[in-house]
Amino acid sequence: MKRPMLFAVVLAAGAPLSHAQVVAERMIDGIAVFHASAAAKAEALPSFSMIVPREGVEGDPGVTLRPVFATRGGKQIVTVRVEPGTSFYGTGEVAGPLLRNGSTVTLWNHDAYGYDDKTPHLYQSHPWVLGVRPDGSSFGIIFDSTYRQVISMPPTSGGDITAMADGRGFPVIVIEKPSPQEVVTALSDLTGTMPLPPKWSLGYHQCRYSYYPDSRVMEVARGFRERKIPCDVIWHDIDYMHKFLCFTFDRGHFPDPKRHNADLHALGFKTVWMIDPGIGINKDSFPGGTYHVYEQGTAGDHWVKTAGGKNYVGDVWPGNCHFPDFMRRETREWWATLYGDFMATGIDGVWNDMNEPAVFNVATKTMPEDNVHRADAELGGPGPHARFHNVYGMFMIKASREGIQAAHPEKRPFVLSRANFLGGQRYGATWTGDNTADWRHLGWSISMSLNVGLSGQPNIGPDIGGFAGNGPDGPPPMDRGTLFARWMGIGALLPFARGHTGKDNIDKEPWSFGPKVEATCRRAIERRYRLMPYFYTLFEEASRTGMPVARPLFFDDPTDPALRSEDDAFLLGGSLMVVGRTVPDGTRVPALPKNGWRAFRFPGEEPDADLPEMYIKQGSIVPMGPVMQYVDEVPLTDLTLLVCPDAQGNAVGTLYEDDGEGYGYRDAGLYRRTTFTARRDASGAITVTSEVVGGWQAPAGRTVTVITIP
Repeated sequence: MKRPMLFAVVLAAGAPLSHAQVVAERMIDGIAVFHASAAAKAEALPSFSMIVPREGVEGDPGVTLRPVFATRGGKQIVTVRVEPGTSFYGTGEVAGPLLRNGSTVTLWNHDAYGYDDKTPHLYQSHPWVLGVRPDGSSFGIIFDSTYRQVISMPPTSGGDITAMADGRGFPVIVIEKPSPQEVVTALSDLTGTMPLPPKWSLGYHQCRYSYYPDSRVMEVARGFRERKIPCDVIWHDIDYMHKFLCFTFDRGHFPDPKRHNADLHALGFKTVWMIDPGIGINKDSFPGGTYHVYEQGTAGDHWVKTAGGKNYVGDVWPGNCHFPDFMRRETREWWATLYGDFMATGIDGVWNDMNEPAVFNVATKTMPEDNVHRADAELGGPGPHARFHNVYGMFMIKASREGIQAAHPEKRPFVLSRANFLGGQRYGATWTGDNTADWRHLGWSISMSLNVGLSGQPNIGPDIGGFAGNGPDGPPPMDRGTLFARWMGIGALLPFARGHTGKDNIDKEPWSFGPKVEATCRRAIERRYRLMPYFYTLFEEASRTGMPVARPLFFDDPTDPALRSEDDAFLLGGSLMVVGRTVPDGTRVPALPKNGWRAFRFPGEEPDADLPEMYIKQGSIVPMGPVMQYVDEVPLTDLTLLVCPDAQGNAVGTLYEDDGEGYGYRDAGLYRRTTFTARRDASGAITVTSEVVGGWQAPAGRTVTVITIP
């Protein structure tokens, strides 16, 4: 259906530029870039979000949405008129419901401990809006500025999307496609996809602020193995450091980090350790009076400067700190070298925290906006922190990833970052920050993860159990244990699954709330490991196409208005649906797709009212494996196919496999993509056939068990 061109009206924003002035260019079919004028195009800063040239062929842009540009008070304002009935999503990391209609989002990375749905800005910035029209067709808009920006979305009754940003003018990229799935994959074509992570990072992770000394870490690790609760990764927060100095170890608490990592490896665990950007400068805290990071950073002139040209000093965990200027290639290369000795102790992954960047004891919680970054020419040259604030964390994890890769070139890096920007999925995973142990945050775990996924970042999840606070202290089901059990049930099926809690809180390991909750947590995590073949297949798809791992229900039917605002359920890929219990009494009945889904139980699983209900889509085949205590504990010799035929008796599904850690899949064709096809014959019998692509060999002696869901 051909759509009328929609033009915005700018109110109280100064005179809009005429459409004759606006430069409109068709990039490819269904994607166009708009500049306020030829002069604005010539002066536009480089894009940090996009990996393709932000240019095209002038003339008919090939899209119906036309942004209108204006200026007010030195800010550029862009408005885009949308038709009534349009639903809005995206804008990255925001607390609150999935549906963003009528909301305003501020993009300014911010240390937002204990945030709620009234907090104006969180840890990440994604200048991106996804729209779904009443007929199910879709569009997306990138407001391509790194400066502080405010995006407002109209109510369902219609109106204008408005974006207003500090700094110089910015281009606007419009994507129009027949479906939201196609818009999201087009976004990934423009901004890049998540690299395929190491398979172990898809397992369950256990963290707290902080596990120390090393004997306490080992106690927690052995607790998982003794209780037969699967877990892949143990995390180390800042208390492992000597006086919070990055790339150091507290030799009192961790006298031999290499042996400590080896001990965890012997139990089947990987380890992730935190690194922050704030580098301590108080010499009386240096171990032995010397600190190589400070000394090298100073000698190499790697620090962010004040407006007066001095090294900026801000207060963080070590006290007074300098901050690396990650906008300089030379600084990123230096930072990467620091990981050589660090990773040589046996560390498997890195957690970059506090990289908004966070600064203590100032009202803004960050460094001054007039600080100076001496950015390289390809990044637009030197400029104020106001221009680079929102991408500081993204360039930190870029440098960290490069350092980890150099330390272990044969392995895929794993980096988790609290701060990020649109396109930052190219460098690391993210989580939803310092949430709170309450029922609202449990529900937001779903909506926040979905909106980040719709903004190009598939590898996302919450702190399971809540970071801030201990949770409600009421009678069941208002108690802490029920909240934790429900959270584990949902969180174990989101893309990134990590339990975490704050300092001085109660213990929040899966066994901390008594035998009943422990049993629920074990079942929840076992579900994830049973589905590991399917999870890994979804992550590989995401690495190629940008499709989210966790998807909103409206992806099943974008024309169904009842699915547009459903927060309590989500799709896991295209074949499974997870229906969570996010309110204490469990009485809410979520809106579900009308047709084509069948409820199922995992083989041998006991009923558990605190676990999400599971559904499989008719026409699907889902690969499953046995419960393991960690990823690839044993080869996948026992493969199970969950087959749910459609009305015609047909079903199809895919299994992706490789070595799980290296680059043979990319460089030597060492992967195995198996397409399974099931057909029901006249007698009612199901026959499954397979086609294989790739050079990876399945484990010897593999058996395949077919379970049919009628």
